[in-house]
Amino acid sequence: MTKLILEQAVPAEWVDQVFEEHRQRQYPRELLFSTIVELMSLVSLGLRPSLHAAARQMEGLPVTLAALYDKVSRTEPALLRALVTGSAERLAPTIKELGCSAILPGWQLRIVDGNHLPSTEKRLGALRRERGAARPGFSVVVYDPDRDQIVDLQPCEDAYASERVSVLPLLACATKGQLWMADRLYCTLPVMQACEEAGASFIIRQQSKHPRLIEEGGWQESVAIESGTVREQIIELKGGHRWRRVELNLQAPTDSGDTVMWFWSNLPDTVSAGQIAELYRRRWSIEGMFQRLESVLDSEIESLGAPRAALLGFASAILAYNVLAVLKRSVEQAHRETLPEGWEASIFHLTVQVRSGYEGMQIALPSDYLSLQTTSETLAERLLALARNIKPKQVAKSIRGPKIAKPKEWLDGKAAHAHVSTDRVLKAHKGKTP
Repeated sequence: MTKLILEQAVPAEWVDQVFEEHRQRQYPRELLFSTIVELMSLVSLGLRPSLHAAARQMEGLPVTLAALYDKVSRTEPALLRALVTGSAERLAPTIKELGCSAILPGWQLRIVDGNHLPSTEKRLGALRRERGAARPGFSVVVYDPDRDQIVDLQPCEDAYASERVSVLPLLACATKGQLWMADRLYCTLPVMQACEEAGASFIIRQQSKHPRLIEEGGWQESVAIESGTVREQIIELKGGHRWRRVELNLQAPTDSGDTVMWFWSNLPDTVSAGQIAELYRRRWSIEGMFQRLESVLDSEIESLGAPRAALLGFASAILAYNVLAVLKRSVEQAHRETLPEGWEASIFHLTVQVRSGYEGMQIALPSDYLSLQTTSETLAERLLALARNIKPKQVAKSIRGPKIAKPKEWLDGKAAHAHVSTDRVLKAHKGKTP
């Protein structure tokens, strides 16, 4: 099933076509971009422990290991974005055939957030004398909770760059009928203006230093919802923008101790203030997705210190996550009638199954066993037929109990947060004479 979905999401011919359309300075010679994506996908899925091991096991690698790492470290960010968006579009018809319900009927939800890669090993010569942690960069990710897919991302090599600026190219692709949700970091006038100019709607949590208000309307009467009470008012900002501000008074404080939260939105009145407050709770689904990327897949490869190489590793993990999400949906749909409502498959246990069986199937089955020209309809049917052979108990999600609060040990703030931008160190190192 994984092989079928991979061939649908990132076939080699399509990957090389994307490379030709979006490359800037790179060029193909002996080593194709599809080969690099294949090797990195093996690492992200945990089928190989490292890029070096994947290259050593690959038959007929046309270049040396040094040339491979050199090519990986020069992968252009525009290629990564085109690869993620294109693969998500290729999987969308299959997900539709498998069945996909909307959280807010009539709207396409888009949750946006940044993911900063952790510090890497200091294998690069310019980093060896740096005492602070080497940060290879970050990505601003767009997540579709209805399909459980990452549909877009903006990679950034400079770990100190602004997420608020990096999100603007993503908002340029927003369309009418989409609802974008973001944390208070993105509560800036350029971000909200970009949504409105594209015809999209937004729900963004208010921060303390929010854009200046010109006028505030009166508060409407409070309404009780499951998590507390809500009320709303009309606010006016510079440029003639008239938006809604929703106040949520929580019954229980958040982990940060907040008892009141405010949200800004330009949704029409057909969506109530209570719905806006409840919809924002869906924003946390992207945090769960990031956690699965880190724990289930190798999205943070410490040995890849070059910013572009580290971002390629993260993008490869996103491709693998999208594939596993389709696999998860196939299993749930295949056993929906025989299992109780609310049963859910675990991406972790599905990944364990893939890792344990993939290598043996590659050896035992002929190369043309799964080769099949499929459409989205035939692929969905094939996946459901194969998923019925899976034992639900082996891949069921484990429901954990409530978390127990644990005291945190004290650590000096300077030691905990010291870091440097790998991109800036490398640029400064190039300007120095030997």
